[in-house]
Amino acid sequence: MSLIRLDNVYKIYGEGRENQVNALDGVTLEINQGEFVAIIGTSGSGKSTMMNILGCLDVPTRGEYYLDSILISQRGRRELELIRSRKIAFIFQGYNLIPSLSVWQNVALPMLYQKVPLAQRKARAMEALERVEIAAKADYRPGQLSGGQQQRVAIARAIAARSPVLMADEPTGALDSKTGAQVLALMREMNRTGTTVILITHDNGIAAQADRTVRVKDGKIVHDSLWDGVLMDLDVSARRVAP
Repeated sequence: MSLIRLDNVYKIYGEGRENQVNALDGVTLEINQGEFVAIIGTSGSGKSTMMNILGCLDVPTRGEYYLDSILISQRGRRELELIRSRKIAFIFQGYNLIPSLSVWQNVALPMLYQKVPLAQRKARAMEALERVEIAAKADYRPGQLSGGQQQRVAIARAIAARSPVLMADEPTGALDSKTGAQVLALMREMNRTGTTVILITHDNGIAAQADRTVRVKDGKIVHDSLWDGVLMDLDVSARRVAP
């Protein structure tokens, strides 16, 4: 059974008006546990809207979204917050670290909402910081770190949360190519240990690092690499039997 399933999902702004916008237009998608999937598209394609729905930051106008067999589509704001805290970790281009907290406190913060005891929160935070090789700066503030270091902290936060799903929104967008490659390698390591990774990007080169790419345009999925081999096999079979 799939971990994530969108079934004929629409996200409509200004429904019924002349300027109605279908940000998502009948999207159906399944993602299995342990996949590394890139959702790729240009600005305005609908990829960010899809991320917001997949990340339980928003709900569809129509259609159904299941996450780990939970029907998300009709949940209220408080329920979505609870589901996010237990099921989804995020990495954003802007890092989203709290300036007044230390590095380890930022990493430990999601565990507060998971009601993990303080001692365990700090231990898990330090373990995650060790994995991303930045534990020596555990007591620093985010403003004392470089962009690449801050993104490592954001990845450590995702690791420590131990969520089954990682949503990464343009995680290398503000980084140089070397640091970006290091960040992608860390995400790949998370995937190897069982985390389902969903990478949102406009960059074909970044998307190519994933095992599967889903291209979005005008609110629709226009290509899914999952089907490339299947379609090729069908085409070859058809040619064999064609007169």
